[in-house]
Amino acid sequence: MDDRVHRLPVRVYYEDTDAGGIVYHTAYLRFAERGRTEYLRVRGLDHRGLRDEAGGHFVVRRMAIDFHAAARLDDELTVATRLWDVSGASATMEQTVTRGGEALATLDVRLAFLTPAGRPSRIPAAARRAFLDRV
Repeated sequence: MDDRVHRLPVRVYYEDTDAGGIVYHTAYLRFAERGRTEYLRVRGLDHRGLRDEAGGHFVVRRMAIDFHAAARLDDELTVATRLWDVSGASATMEQTVTRGGEALATLDVRLAFLTPAGRPSRIPAAARRAFLDRV
């Protein structure tokens, strides 16, 4: 198993679907957010700690999504999150939502680190180390 990739199991609930039991496109955004949050958590980072100790937070600056196939009610999915790059104030990740190994959606995500006032700021050294130590 590649330790550079974090995998989060996700179950599709009724609230994630339309009347036909097909997952809404917006549900993939929620699945991906959970994946990114848990990716940070296993690296010793969390949103509250970043805000309180590092004086800022990550936000999605850009996201591109390719949908390949539909997920359905009760499916067991996996959200795989992998860091591709870290620069001064941003990080780039790739996320893939799969069902049984089949890619349903791929997301290219650029995160920016912002101060509470909403201004870009360098990613704190501790967060940078947490990213780079495992990449």
